[in-house]
Amino acid sequence: MTVAAERRRDLAPAVLATRLVFLAAGIGVSAWAPMVPYAKARLGLDDATLGLVLLAFGGGSMVSMPLVGFLTHRFGSRRVIVAGGLLTCLALPLLTLAPDALALAMALLYFGAALGAVDVAMNAHAVEVERRAGRPLMSGFHGLFSIGGLAGAAGMSLLLAAGASLTLAAGVVSMLLLAVVLTQWPSLLDEVAGAARRAAFRMPRGLVLLLGVLCFISFLAEGSMLDWSAVLLRDFHGFPAASAGIGYAVFSVAMALGRLTGDRAVARFGPVLAVRAGACVAAAGFLFAALLAWPWAAPAGFVLVGLGAANIVPVMFGAAGRLPGASPGIAIATVTTLGYLGLLCGPALVGFAAHAIGLPLALAGVGAMLLLTAASAKVVRP
Repeated sequence: MTVAAERRRDLAPAVLATRLVFLAAGIGVSAWAPMVPYAKARLGLDDATLGLVLLAFGGGSMVSMPLVGFLTHRFGSRRVIVAGGLLTCLALPLLTLAPDALALAMALLYFGAALGAVDVAMNAHAVEVERRAGRPLMSGFHGLFSIGGLAGAAGMSLLLAAGASLTLAAGVVSMLLLAVVLTQWPSLLDEVAGAARRAAFRMPRGLVLLLGVLCFISFLAEGSMLDWSAVLLRDFHGFPAASAGIGYAVFSVAMALGRLTGDRAVARFGPVLAVRAGACVAAAGFLFAALLAWPWAAPAGFVLVGLGAANIVPVMFGAAGRLPGASPGIAIATVTTLGYLGLLCGPALVGFAAHAIGLPLALAGVGAMLLLTAASAKVVRP
């Protein structure tokens, strides 16, 4: 047996465990989506109040991520993944039991913080698994997160449609997540090859912040698809409201496919070309969707956005975790926090721009920002 084959065999349990953690995290995040209208109806919330309550989820993630970066730096990623996973299992049923808007906001704050912990730690762990494997793996890990997102939303919806109570459905998902944590934690790497302990604790700066800004742009693009794709199809391309959701659906499927095949692309062309080409394809998709009058130009453009953007964030997370002299956990926490800021604030910025210059031009502006990512692709050079 060759050295490479022996290394793959020894690392196989950790690779599988990492894949299942990403899959479970995607399920956990998306399981909340079908619960939102139930929470709104049960608590009698209007749209404005619900919007404020929902901010707590993203806020919890962003508040926890810098702290989790330090904890991963100090204790290693396995302990943080397990702790965050167990906390997430408890959070889902709590969301169904909140008696009022304030309690729901606090539960969402806790839910977001727990998932933020898993997000940072699992990416730090994935960087180390990829380093030990000696081949690209990050895109595949993120592809399983995307599949988990589709499965979590669909599974929760099916449980509710079958007549399960909201608490029972949340409990079923929680038990599934718990099974992943309990069965896979022994296979997770004990620490990030000592890198988190050897590296000095430093405030993020330089290349870490640049990677964070570029992730901000990529997450802004994803958030724009979530919040504005249906509006563009309905108001500017003549799609009926009932079918306007096809835009985000084709984007999501394209992104999942792009990530599942992305490791081979990165291995063949290298991370710099993968990011540069992907950002250009995504930018072309935005311009195609926003500026062409043909009705089906927008869904076709959304496919290009999904395929192009699919591997930008995984490659940048990997680059952040490999920066010399930097703690992988802290670097990834910084990049992830700035990325989530783009996901949360970006769609609002698009809305302000749309009010001033129209939605098509605002989305074309997102495409122009992605060209800045393409121009800065050398930052991910290994």
